[in-house]
Amino acid sequence: MRKAGFDASALFLIVIAVLLAGGVVFTVSTMRQDPLKDTLTGDRVINTLFVIENGDSSNVKPLCTYLLMYYPATRRAAVFDIPGSLGLIIQRIDRVDRIDTVYDPRRIAPYAGEIEKVLGLEISFSVVFTLENLGKVTDLIEGVELFIPNSIDERLDEHVLFSSGLSRLDGDKAKVYISYELSEESDELAGFRRQRFFIGLIKRLGEQNNYLKNPQVARVFQSLARVGINTRGQAGLFDALAGIDTDRVSFQSVGGNVREVSGQALIFPYWDGSLIKDIVRQTSAGLVRPAESTLGDRVFTVEVLNGTVVSGLAGRTAELFQNFGYDIIAIGNADRNDYETTIIIDRSGSEEMVRAFGDVIRCSNIRYDIPNYAQEGIELILQDYEYQPDITLILGNDFNGRYVTR
Repeated sequence: MRKAGFDASALFLIVIAVLLAGGVVFTVSTMRQDPLKDTLTGDRVINTLFVIENGDSSNVKPLCTYLLMYYPATRRAAVFDIPGSLGLIIQRIDRVDRIDTVYDPRRIAPYAGEIEKVLGLEISFSVVFTLENLGKVTDLIEGVELFIPNSIDERLDEHVLFSSGLSRLDGDKAKVYISYELSEESDELAGFRRQRFFIGLIKRLGEQNNYLKNPQVARVFQSLARVGINTRGQAGLFDALAGIDTDRVSFQSVGGNVREVSGQALIFPYWDGSLIKDIVRQTSAGLVRPAESTLGDRVFTVEVLNGTVVSGLAGRTAELFQNFGYDIIAIGNADRNDYETTIIIDRSGSEEMVRAFGDVIRCSNIRYDIPNYAQEGIELILQDYEYQPDITLILGNDFNGRYVTR
């Protein structure tokens, strides 16, 4: 009997040892897996959340949040701007509030999870910069180049001014550029400004990717960015993102109806969130699908001007065209707000393209090469622009927010 008991105990210990050894092997194997490699092997779109934080240590909130979707095989990418004022039901506190209420700089997963629910996708990676570290990263990559359509003559941060045209921002100017606030600037114009900087940052990181692989530089960069994967995976992620064709990136914002809840204005996505999920699905499919248009891969630049009294019409229309892959380089108000008809001004020389552009909103009122037309209103709009886009769209009273109605 004693021998049988010994044998049973020994067998039990052996089984436990085998299970423990198997657990160790499984854990080590799991740790060795490269999440980026797994994502690429699966031939999937890489979804990366970028957050730029602002605020003191007691109240850190996202200054801006972007979801970057990228498909390496076609080198195409799209970006979704997630406003902090996006309204949702926060289950853990059982109330409706801003999405950035759930943000915790020590643990980004709950915030990313809410964004996944809004967009209807899975986020693979996250990259977080504080505003201060963003400035240091900008200096590390020797500046970010971007086009500034209108000069800022008011002194910002006591010493910084921005002139119009192509500029290369150093770290200090980059921090001011994405964080300054002007009373006369709308939220959508401020958001548009930050979006343009983000694309410039992604482009510059790609250009400097080999430099960032230098061991000493890599250590500095890794200390400035919080990336939720190991060092090898982080290097692989930025290797992949370096392939983005930034000239073909579409930028979209999560828009919706603004409602006041508990004294604060919240944005609730259109159609109970179904529209933005459809846009995300269409965008993802577009990244994977080879180009079929005879226009090739060229991205046409567009300026959208509001010629009506409807507040925010230019911004919403710009978002609509971004969904169709056009590069919106400027939005604003026209020289007057009583345009009866919507006008498309074409400078591209591509009749096929401009017709396709007009078909998006069912507009056939097209004028070609603005210098050949002596229309005072249009000249006043464009005369001070150093750079003229392929298309200028002036919205009139015949536009209902989606289509031209007459």
